[in-house]
Amino acid sequence: MKKLTTALVLTAAGSPALAASGPFFSLRNTDFVVLIAFLIFVGILIYYKIPGVVAKLLDNRAEGIKFELDTARSLHEEARALLASYEQKHREMQAQAQQIVEGARREALSAAEQAKADLKTSIARRLQAATDQIGSAEAAAIKAVKDQAVSVAVAAAGDLLARQMDKGAKNRLIEDSIQQVADRLH
Repeated sequence: MKKLTTALVLTAAGSPALAASGPFFSLRNTDFVVLIAFLIFVGILIYYKIPGVVAKLLDNRAEGIKFELDTARSLHEEARALLASYEQKHREMQAQAQQIVEGARREALSAAEQAKADLKTSIARRLQAATDQIGSAEAAAIKAVKDQAVSVAVAAAGDLLARQMDKGAKNRLIEDSIQQVADRLH
């Protein structure tokens, strides 16, 4: 650092000397006065070790920047790893969602088939129940007609017998009926 400062001073000192006219080492020469002030300024900086402090600050700043870059790199790598992890989880979740949708679709088709089968069974039961009710109604109607026919026939036979029988035959028929009932009861 000292060599660099000396080289700058000599270069700066040589330039004004070539450009100035008249005696260079005079306090009336502004170039000489500026050179002296510059050398005093540089001397003060060197005396108080400002170049070392500036170098140390620059080194500290460089180390801080290097640390920040390393931290940024590690954060970048972490972010990439996290992104890859989230992408993997996203793919897994999409696959799982697809499986759930397929399972739901299969269950819905199965439920639809079961509902069709249940509907067919229900229709068959209702048709059988309706057929049974119709058969029962037919049997009841036939029985009612037969009962009515028997009642009419008995009434007609009773009227016919009542007209054709005389009193003696009626009494004999009543006595025979009583005798038959008595025989059956004992």
